Amino acid sequence: MENLTDALEKLKLASTDKSSDSVESCLDCLLKALSNSNTEASMKIQEMGILLVLSSLLSPQSSYTPKVANIIAEVAKNEFMRSPCVEAGLIPPLIQLLSSSDQEVLLQTGRALGNICYDSHSLQAQLISMGVIPTLVKLLGVHSHNTALTEMCLIAFGNLAELESSKEQFASTNIAEELVRLFQKQTEHEKKEMIFEVLAPLAENDLIKLQLVEAGLVECLLEVVAQTVDGEREEDVSQLKTASDLMVLLLLGDESMQKLFEGGKGSVFQRVLSWIPSHNHQLQLAGALAIANFARNDGNCIHMVEAGIVQKLLELLDRHVGEGNVTVQHAALSALRNLAIPVVNKSKMLAAGVADVVLKFLPSEMPPVQFKLLGTLRMLIDTQGGAEAADQLGTNGKLVERLVEWCEAKDHAGVMGESNRLLSALIRHSKSKEVVKAVIQGGGVKHLVTMATSEHMIMQNEALVALGLIAALDLAAAEKDFVGSSLVSMLHKLLSDERSAPEIKYNSMILICAVMGSEPLHKEVQSLAFIDVVSKLRAHENKTVSHQASLTEQRLTAQS
Repeated sequence: MENLTDALEKLKLASTDKSSDSVESCLDCLLKALSNSNTEASMKIQEMGILLVLSSLLSPQSSYTPKVANIIAEVAKNEFMRSPCVEAGLIPPLIQLLSSSDQEVLLQTGRALGNICYDSHSLQAQLISMGVIPTLVKLLGVHSHNTALTEMCLIAFGNLAELESSKEQFASTNIAEELVRLFQKQTEHEKKEMIFEVLAPLAENDLIKLQLVEAGLVECLLEVVAQTVDGEREEDVSQLKTASDLMVLLLLGDESMQKLFEGGKGSVFQRVLSWIPSHNHQLQLAGALAIANFARNDGNCIHMVEAGIVQKLLELLDRHVGEGNVTVQHAALSALRNLAIPVVNKSKMLAAGVADVVLKFLPSEMPPVQFKLLGTLRMLIDTQGGAEAADQLGTNGKLVERLVEWCEAKDHAGVMGESNRLLSALIRHSKSKEVVKAVIQGGGVKHLVTMATSEHMIMQNEALVALGLIAALDLAAAEKDFVGSSLVSMLHKLLSDERSAPEIKYNSMILICAVMGSEPLHKEVQSLAFIDVVSKLRAHENKTVSHQASLTEQRLTAQS
């Protein structure tokens, strides 16, 4: 350590007169000390104020610049040295060195900046604001034959791409072309993995997604899938997952997805379809997720249903009933739910037996599967022509029992919400006394009353319409549940609340009129002085509401 102290003292003196030989030998001594005991040597360097000296030695023209940058890179491996490096003003001169044509200078400079900014979003953001991204992308293009420099750029990209502020800068460069070109040249698994680690965060940006598609990344990914699908080595399994996951990610962008769909005739779309019948779970998953992503607009959905994709998904689901792969179940149900959104698809999908296959997953205890199952069934019957299917499903005792159970799934708000909505939809679309009877017997009425108080207006409205149908079709059977769930006081609150939407007020009054035929409910209506609340609504700005208020007031007055 005495030698190091002497060297540091000499470096201070030598740096003032820029004596090349003595500076060089001092730097060599520092590098040797750092290789022997990095932490101890770094502390000494800080104590003696050498970081400021190093800053003054970072000159593009100097022969010892690579060694200075190397020392900074080694020192900055220690977390406690990173702030002192920033305070010593090392970042601006290091960034200037990225314009050098000397490959060793570039390599050590990249290492130094990477180590100083390691794990610090604020410092990485500073680098981005200083324009480091376009510089590094240019370096990758110029020095793609230099393995060490290429790896340095990839590590830097991987770190910077995690920051949202970097995406816009990356999108303004030709990073997509450079990464795809580099990927095409790679044969080693480790190198491909490094590029994948950069591509994944970059591909979260929609503009970069499109650039990657246009640069030919999809063809590269399909080739990786073809090469690894039957492989049993760990690296094959890893590459297959990464490539297929990235493929699905590219389809999350509207423009990139539509470009690959090509009206349903695209070769990429056809290749992805072939993944669904595969025996490989990862490919089945990616194929189903890809279909779900392609099914993000009505045109694509209609084309895919006409092309017979529903049958492929049903066959896939049949292979995963019971103890099947949960992620595949979830993905296939997601695809079916999206495909069921266009009105013209609903009857075709019902005729194809989608509801029957979906019901096979009722015993599932996995909330993500439950959520998609519920959404798919609701989409299928959510149409004027869905009465028959709603009738069949609504009189299915096992389904109603499960829905009522899931309406209490307080730990899973999505499942709880979808269960309530499906329960309501079965009544609204079937308008069947048998369905109403099944819901009453299953204990579903109280959940619909609770749903009417939801913070989401659409759910409130769906619940009120369903409750109105229950009251109209079988008031006597529902009477006990209506009283027990405080339906009347809930309606009073909705009508008294100025924030309630016109539709909510209108349907609440319809429901009040419907329950007047029940003696105990009629008494509750009278005791809460509904006539006062309703008479105020006659002056409501919405004509439908004011008209219904007049009718309701007449009804209340006549039966008082």
